[in-house]
Amino acid sequence: MDRSEAAQAVCVAKSRRAVTWQELADAMGRPPVWATAALLGSHSLTSAEAETVGALLDLEPSVVEALQLPPLRDTGRSGTSPVDPTVHRFHEVIGLYGPALRELIHEQFGDGIMSAVDFRLDIRRATDPAGDRVVIVLDGKFLAYRW
Repeated sequence: MDRSEAAQAVCVAKSRRAVTWQELADAMGRPPVWATAALLGSHSLTSAEAETVGALLDLEPSVVEALQLPPLRDTGRSGTSPVDPTVHRFHEVIGLYGPALRELIHEQFGDGIMSAVDFRLDIRRATDPAGDRVVIVLDGKFLAYRW
């Protein structure tokens, strides 16, 4: 079983068991964005994390094993990669965490999107003993799909 098949199995089991991404993250002891991204295939789980999720979702052993495999991270779906290293990192962040953010938005808000029109963006520097951090806040209005 590969990572994409394992992610699919997790999503099916999560739905079947009515477990939230937050509950899975809490059980793993990880932040929800990281845990969701990992379960969707962007990060490897430790053996203990995979076993915990496997027990919660009643996953087959092959799924639990696949969750521990090294991920194949985003390789530039558009076929091109930005040359500027800063812009490239934003593509990398969305490649790694975009699917997790989508899942969490849908779980917490419902079927819809974050507006990029009714939107605020902020950037600030945060001092840290290990090296200063770049803090970026994306703040978009939730827009429910209406049919």
